[in-house]
Amino acid sequence: MLKSSHTLAAMLLAVAVTNNSATAQEESRAERVARINAQAAITELWEPAPKQVKPASAQTPPSDAIVLFDGSSLAAWESVRGGDAQWLIEDGILIVEPGTGLIKTRESFGSVQLHVEWRSPAEVVGDSQDRGNSGIFLMEDYEVQVLDSVDNPTYVNGQAGSIYKQHIPLVNASLGPGQWQTYDIVFMAPLFGSDGRLTRPATFTVFHNGILIQNNVTVQGPTEFIGKPNYRTHGDLPLALQDHDSPVAYRNIWLRKL
Repeated sequence: MLKSSHTLAAMLLAVAVTNNSATAQEESRAERVARINAQAAITELWEPAPKQVKPASAQTPPSDAIVLFDGSSLAAWESVRGGDAQWLIEDGILIVEPGTGLIKTRESFGSVQLHVEWRSPAEVVGDSQDRGNSGIFLMEDYEVQVLDSVDNPTYVNGQAGSIYKQHIPLVNASLGPGQWQTYDIVFMAPLFGSDGRLTRPATFTVFHNGILIQNNVTVQGPTEFIGKPNYRTHGDLPLALQDHDSPVAYRNIWLRKL
């Protein structure tokens, strides 16, 4: 049966309305996406772009690192007693020469990311603090302990990875005597106001052999063997390595200024 002209017109009108509604929905969706993108763009930052840095590998430090010891020389170091550093270099390895004293960098630093590889002697001599003892002093004042801490009981705020006499490591991640170990340290230097008062204490984050052992801990002041620490005003200072009468070895020492 043929539909009436009125019925046919109504059907055509319904189709047209449906098509127009779909078009309106498509336009509305596109407009909505554009509006959302415009809102999101308000919080997008395109500059300044971070500097490109080539990451470290087993053989090389990051491209923006300051290399302090690569096995070739002690040019970056001097004795705290004055003059050239008197430690030994053997087969590209830096070895503490007991009795010669601490060595420190010729350059001074503040906040840094520091990478150090170290090894306690393979021959076990002594116990507690007299076994494979050395130390890494940020700004000459704030020590991360180096010690043979495998089967070697000692006070726990003085074992390997401790912020000496201040913070106990979260875990003991030590390897045995004669094995190479790594510290990756993020050190934020203390800040002082124009009046000399402390405005921000120093902090340490330390990874020992890839394991987090100090998590943004706050330093109470310079390392002290006896008594409580108290801050004293200072600017940038050298990095120092400790002679504690044990032939501890070091290699691949580098840092990045923060």
